Amino acid sequence: MALELAHENIWFDKWRVDDAEREFYEKKAQGGRTASGSSGGGGGVNADLLNRITKLEGENTSLTKTVSTLEQTIMNLTTRLEKLEFGSSTTTNTTATPKKSEPMETEEEDDDDDDVDLFGSDEEDEEAERIKEERLKAYAEKKAKKPGPIAKSSVLLDCKPWDDETNMAAMEVEIRKIEMDGLVWGASKLVPLAYGIQKLSILCTVEDEKVSIDDLSEKIQEIEDYVQSVDIGAFNKI
Repeated sequence: MALELAHENIWFDKWRVDDAEREFYEKKAQGGRTASGSSGGGGGVNADLLNRITKLEGENTSLTKTVSTLEQTIMNLTTRLEKLEFGSSTTTNTTATPKKSEPMETEEEDDDDDDVDLFGSDEEDEEAERIKEERLKAYAEKKAKKPGPIAKSSVLLDCKPWDDETNMAAMEVEIRKIEMDGLVWGASKLVPLAYGIQKLSILCTVEDEKVSIDDLSEKIQEIEDYVQSVDIGAFNKI
């Protein structure tokens, strides 16, 4: 029985035929729809083409206007450049024209050179030397009059009272009342001596050419109600 079935024409590939048949009818159906819908779909295709053509025409018009504007601008610039070149060439020609008279001026200068006295050079040298000496003398005088740096000194004065009952604040006030050209009072402090007595150490700055320390000390000692003596505690050049 098995051998008989083997020799029978059994349809094992029927699925292939079914697929081929289905594909055939699908293609046939699509072909019919295409043939029937070609006339109806043409309107959509034509409308799309018309829109694209209209858009391209609009872009073409815009580009044409732009190119026209650029051409006009280039023409205007070319015209301006030509005017500028023409004006510069005219100015150059006008400036260069007077050169024709230069030979005459040169001849006149040559004539003037002929009139120069070559033997008068010694007198000119003497005059130049005299002017040079006068200028050097004036410069030396000006430099001598120029003030140099002002010499100053910093001096610490120790002012001693009569006793421990002396009003030291009043003493300082009276000392600071002394005014001299070139004198500047500075800081001060009280320094203990002995038996409750204190001295006033006061700093001052003086210009050496204007203020004498001896004169300043005498003026301080003239304050007899408070000051017994004055000593120089420190002396430094500035």
